[in-house]
Amino acid sequence: MGRTRTKVIQGEEITKPTTVKKSKKKKKIDVGIIYINSHFNNTLMSFTDINGNVLCWASAGSCGFKNTKKATPYAGAKTAEILLEKIKSNFDVNEIKIIVKGVGPGRESALRALFNSDLNITEIEDRTPIPFGGPTPPKPRRV
Repeated sequence: MGRTRTKVIQGEEITKPTTVKKSKKKKKIDVGIIYINSHFNNTLMSFTDINGNVLCWASAGSCGFKNTKKATPYAGAKTAEILLEKIKSNFDVNEIKIIVKGVGPGRESALRALFNSDLNITEIEDRTPIPFGGPTPPKPRRV
């Protein structure tokens, strides 16, 4: 391509207009729900409003853990801390309900990290699926 030519006007200086950054308003939420989905390979956490719209989320993988490190209690606690930072910086929450699902190692440590925060936790629910009945056993062998 070529050089770009610019003209300099003497006596006048061109200045860029200064921009003033406005502080971001926090969205007010009366009741928020934190879902903790902890399985053997990862810990997923999401923060929703009362209608179920996901407002922010975090996982052990998004926190920087890789491979088998994602399936540790430390990764679950770090995931909860990062989600709490996102919630506190973007939202003004009055109450929080917690819904836990799964039997992974990050489940208890994520709950402990939420208890240590200054959020008003009103309810904790366990929605871990429990198998019942199951498949029918094979017929006995005929000899």
